[in-house]
Amino acid sequence: MTLATYQAQSGTLVPVWSLEIQTLPEDTDRILDEVLKVHPLGYGRYHRNASISAVGCETAQPQANSTTTTHKSGYQTGVTETYPMVELKISIERDADVLAKVMDAILYAHHYEQPVIFVREDWASRANYDPNSKNPNRWWNNGRGLPNTLETKT
Repeated sequence: MTLATYQAQSGTLVPVWSLEIQTLPEDTDRILDEVLKVHPLGYGRYHRNASISAVGCETAQPQANSTTTTHKSGYQTGVTETYPMVELKISIERDADVLAKVMDAILYAHHYEQPVIFVREDWASRANYDPNSKNPNRWWNNGRGLPNTLETKT
């Protein structure tokens, strides 16, 4: 059996590219909004699917002739800088034309001229969809319902 032929009672797997983008916490919506102009970021019957990590940090030492040394007054080459960062993760189908459009959208919206973006070949689950499932673990059956939202956008 291969992942391409994987089949279980619960569903299947589909080939995707996972993109992990390191960015400022406040820039995630701008990047997602730009990507949504070229791709719905669908996952099953949901669009705009992404995950955003907790705030961490990124560190680098800009070298001579970098954007930092060009635009940051008084900066000394080779000095380590550390900034807040989150990892924004999305997935798309494995299609080179789609990947090119999504990457162009990310690069346009990102605050860095050389953003850190990892592209990985992955497999994503696709459940056998049943909105009326009697499974006691589903949010509509478990007595707790959906978790409280952090925010809602239209």
